[in-house]
Amino acid sequence: MNQIFPHANIVTAVLIFIIGFIFHWIGQLISVINWKFAVKIGLQELNMPKEYKVYEHAIAVTDSLIGWLYGFAAVGLILNLSWSYKLSWVPGIIFIYHGISFWFWTKNRNKDGITLESKTIRISWFIANLLTGTLAILVAWHAS
Repeated sequence: MNQIFPHANIVTAVLIFIIGFIFHWIGQLISVINWKFAVKIGLQELNMPKEYKVYEHAIAVTDSLIGWLYGFAAVGLILNLSWSYKLSWVPGIIFIYHGISFWFWTKNRNKDGITLESKTIRISWFIANLLTGTLAILVAWHAS
């Protein structure tokens, strides 16, 4: 496969595995299975208003349903399998969407006076999702 830089598939795979498979899938799966434990280990916020918890739980369910694909995409990219470049479009698009929606969701919550995460976490999570998603799309695009 054509690469945008040497070992781009490996770098992308590692990022997809960490951001997507570990944080999005495993983290959200824990939230779906045991919300109280997710709060205890810091995956979910303790003082979340009830109406926000409904939304956050829905996001956790959605991430849990599709997040397993990230593991397959990451393994496929490490093995340089052609199908994995096509599959990496999925996490790429979702990460960009997730980064942007997280940025505005937290901005709107903060405007309402509800701050559940630090500014550092907000910026870091936004950048991690946006850059990983962009890299995944660039790697997939370049390979096709």
